[in-house]
Amino acid sequence: MAFQTHALVLRSVDFGESDRIVHLLVPDSGRLTAIAKGARRSVRRFPGTLDFFNLLRVHVERRRPHAMARLEQATLQRPFPALRVDPTRFAFGCYLLELLDRLAPEGGARDDMRRLFGFAANALAAISERPVDTALRILLELHALQALGLRPELRSCVRCGAVLQTGDSGLGFHVADGGALCGRCAAGAGDSIPVDLGTLRALDQGLRLDLGQLHRLVLGPEALADARRILGRFERFHVGVELKSARFLEQRLAAAESPR
Repeated sequence: MAFQTHALVLRSVDFGESDRIVHLLVPDSGRLTAIAKGARRSVRRFPGTLDFFNLLRVHVERRRPHAMARLEQATLQRPFPALRVDPTRFAFGCYLLELLDRLAPEGGARDDMRRLFGFAANALAAISERPVDTALRILLELHALQALGLRPELRSCVRCGAVLQTGDSGLGFHVADGGALCGRCAAGAGDSIPVDLGTLRALDQGLRLDLGQLHRLVLGPEALADARRILGRFERFHVGVELKSARFLEQRLAAAESPR
């Protein structure tokens, strides 16, 4: 079976003397692993395209149902050059791609995978075009979790279902349960993370914004700290390990946001 599709490179590993194994994100099926024969030698079939931060049009063949796909050709559709020249944008882009490589499914439902692919392309554009700071990281992480089908519950208690109300105190966030806890349920859950209702509402509002509108939402220092704590734990729970690019991104953001 042969087909053509758009793709983003999530990971690339040299194989043998001239081949390359690539993990691609494609709109119809999610993550796709393919081998590009002669990729490190062929300028005609792969003219410098199999790099991060390139939106590609690829020709793929799968000769047997369970065999590794073969990447026959890749042409550049849209580059994101700003991610290559700015260290903080580069770190953020690498972090996003590593997160998707870890969590994007292979062979997911078509509509879900098209939404995921659309998110990935729009997120790279947002990192290219918007001021890069911790707030943007938090909001893009949250949108990534939503696109992956892992959106945390932010408006109601995940245990009793009570809608969280103004004046509620002692709220928590339970990573394994997948979201917020009311005060009563948080009191009985020793491993919940304390969180303010304002933080939960700000994150919920952020999920309702398009990626191009994220700059409209202002997160104060306490909300940033709350959000970083709960989303960091929630993400690590689903990924299983600390992403290699996470520490580099944190160093770059700290340097970019430090007073001068």
